[in-house]
Amino acid sequence: MERGVHRWLVDVSRWDPPDDLFSSVVSLLPLHERPSITRFVFSSSKFVKFEDRKRALVSRLLQYALVHEVLGIPFDEIIIKRTIEGKPYLENGKGSLDFPNFNFNASHHGDYVGIASEPICLVGLDIVSHSAPKQERAIDFVSNFSSYFTSLEWNNIINAGTSDEILAEFYKYWCLKEAYIKAIGVGLGYRLDRLEFHHIGWTNISVCIDGEESMEWRFWLLELENKHWAGIARGHPKRAVDSYRRTLSRDDFNDEEYCSGLFLPNTDFMLRTVEQLIPVSTSRQNTTLPVEMLE
Repeated sequence: MERGVHRWLVDVSRWDPPDDLFSSVVSLLPLHERPSITRFVFSSSKFVKFEDRKRALVSRLLQYALVHEVLGIPFDEIIIKRTIEGKPYLENGKGSLDFPNFNFNASHHGDYVGIASEPICLVGLDIVSHSAPKQERAIDFVSNFSSYFTSLEWNNIINAGTSDEILAEFYKYWCLKEAYIKAIGVGLGYRLDRLEFHHIGWTNISVCIDGEESMEWRFWLLELENKHWAGIARGHPKRAVDSYRRTLSRDDFNDEEYCSGLFLPNTDFMLRTVEQLIPVSTSRQNTTLPVEMLE
């Protein structure tokens, strides 16, 4: 079962492909995935446009590469769709005996693009870059989001210390809340102040939902390099919103089955390169990659 728990990470700041190579990699994806990458082509900033396209492309590659490696489905036979809220899910290859509810979630921000998977429980991942706001004090910046936090959380944020510590506290709470809503597959409109996170030095993290502590969830907060954080949520499949729950293989696990997934060990992120995500034998659209990409 532990073989279904994966955490992969790509530092996209280290990948600077020429245009022809970038286009070749995009062409490896199914046609319906490509607009999510090319939609940045009309950005007014060339740098922002390319960085956003890189993140979007690597996010898609991570999903296909992870499914290929874990479930053994040929790269060009993988079918990934999205719910009406935009939650990705695997259409084929469901119901594996080893991974009865295999699901995954990807995230990207700043230098990093990551993905997390689980064999039974829902999984949510959110990556944040601890970036200081330009021409705005930290306290003024975080105050724009005060309504998304409970009184306890907000007091912890504004009393964290220096401006940098205030921002760090803000982003830690933020990525955990985002990890939760991404795990259940909910769209815009979910009130983040319904969630209140408790922790001991950002370990032993628990959540209260609408004022009641939930024992169905586990959370991890991981510090990445260059002021990035990753929040991971793991919870019961029955808590998924209807549109996402219908895509799952199962949501009716008994307590023993569910706990076997909930208490699986978490694992550290494994750093991957873009080159490692691309199978040499891919045949989608008869694409041929440059030789240096395959070495």
